[in-house]
Amino acid sequence: MKPSTNRMLTRIKSVYMFIKRNGTVSTQQLVEEFGITPRTIQRDLNVLAYNDLVKSPSRGIWTATKKKVKMSS
Repeated sequence: MKPSTNRMLTRIKSVYMFIKRNGTVSTQQLVEEFGITPRTIQRDLNVLAYNDLVKSPSRGIWTATKKKVKMSS
């Protein structure tokens, strides 16, 4: 796997874990927590939403779904 792909997957996993741990979070909270652009966070959230791991009950607000996830290191 390319280093850039590995970095992206690690970041997406971290974003998911942050949402899972904190319950409901805003896109802005994620931008501030991870120090990346709103566009990058939105791409990461799109990947998570596509895989039914997070949902957005209202614009700019995110929560984790109840889908079971097996995490690997």
